[in-house]
Amino acid sequence: MLIERIEHKWLLAFEKALALCQLAPGQRVGLLSETQSRRVNVELARLAAERLGAQVFEVTLTTPALTAPAPVRSTGASDAIAGNPAVVAALARCDLVIDCTVEGLLHAPELPQILAGADGLRPRLYMVSNEHPEILERTLPTPALEPLVRAAMKRLRGAAQMHVTSAAGTDLTVSLAGATVGGVWGYANKPGMVSHWPGGLALAFPAAGTVNGTLVLAPGDVNLTFKSYLREAVTLQIENDSIVAVQGQGVDAELMRSYWQAWEDAEGHRACYAVSHVGFGLNAAARWDALNFYDKRDCNGTELRAFAGNFLYSTGANEVAGRHTLGHFDLPMRGCTVALDGAVVVDAGQVRAEALA
Repeated sequence: MLIERIEHKWLLAFEKALALCQLAPGQRVGLLSETQSRRVNVELARLAAERLGAQVFEVTLTTPALTAPAPVRSTGASDAIAGNPAVVAALARCDLVIDCTVEGLLHAPELPQILAGADGLRPRLYMVSNEHPEILERTLPTPALEPLVRAAMKRLRGAAQMHVTSAAGTDLTVSLAGATVGGVWGYANKPGMVSHWPGGLALAFPAAGTVNGTLVLAPGDVNLTFKSYLREAVTLQIENDSIVAVQGQGVDAELMRSYWQAWEDAEGHRACYAVSHVGFGLNAAARWDALNFYDKRDCNGTELRAFAGNFLYSTGANEVAGRHTLGHFDLPMRGCTVALDGAVVVDAGQVRAEALA
C-alpha cells in the first residue's frame, strides 16, 4: 500500500492541472469533500489552489448512511450534498468547484443548480477522481488531449450509428439518433464546464430503445465496479437497451448476476440492466494494466475508463433515456473495433487518429 502524504511532486501535479483549468489569482474556489474523501487529495487541491492565488473555502459534508442493498461504486452521482440549499448556494458563487467527493458530482442532482451560478459567476466543475496521488501524477492532463477528444465528440455527434465488433464475438449496434454526446480531456477551463482527472474519453448517452446485439466480455477486460480483470468470458445479450441474458459458467458471470439481481430486487425494476453510456478511450498515458499495481482502496478506476482504444460499455442510470438506478457497471473492453457510420475510429483496440481528424 502506498503512503498518502503531501509530496512536492504531487503538489506540482495539482498546480499544473489547476493551471490548465485557467485558475487565476483572486478567483473563488469551492473545495467540496466529505468525511470519507481521500484526505491527501483534498489537501493537495487546497494548497495548489492557494499557491495559484485563489480564494479557497472548503465544505466538508458527512458521508451519508447507506440506503442501498449492495455497495455503491463508481456511479459519478454523489449523494453527499443531499439537496442542502446552503451548500448549493455557496458552490454556485464560485469560479471553480473542485470536487473531491468519493463518487463525484458528474450525475448528482444538484449539479445543474451549481452550474447555473449566482452573483454574476458561472462555475466550472473539476472532479478529482478518488485515486491515490501517484495515479493522478501519471495521468496528468495535457493540452494535446483536448483536440483529439473534441474531434471524437464531433464524429459521434455527426454519426447515425455506432457498430462495435470484436474477435471475441461482440456484435453490437447503437443508434445515435437522439443521443447526448460528451467528452472529457482532463481539465475544465470554461464557465459551466464539467471535467474530471484522469480524463481522455468520448462517449454518448443513447436515447431509449437504441442498443441491440451481443457484448462479449473477454478475459482481460475490466469490471471497474468490482475493480477486477475478468478471468472467464461473459456474454451479454442486449435487446432494446436491456441485458436479457448473462451467459457464462464462471465466477465472473455469477458475481455480475448477483449484483444486478440485488438492484432489481431492491428497486423493483430492471433499469440497472440497461445501457448508461457507450464510448471509447483516447488517453495514451492511461494504462490498461494499472489495477495490478494498486490495492483496491488506492484506485477508483477512472484511468481504465480512458486508456486509449478501449470500448467502454456502462449499465445503469441514463438521464437521456429517462432511467434512474444506483446499480452501475463500467466495463472497459480491449480489442474492439468501433465504427461510426461504417468509418472505423478504433481498430481492434487501436485508436485511428486520422479517422477522427
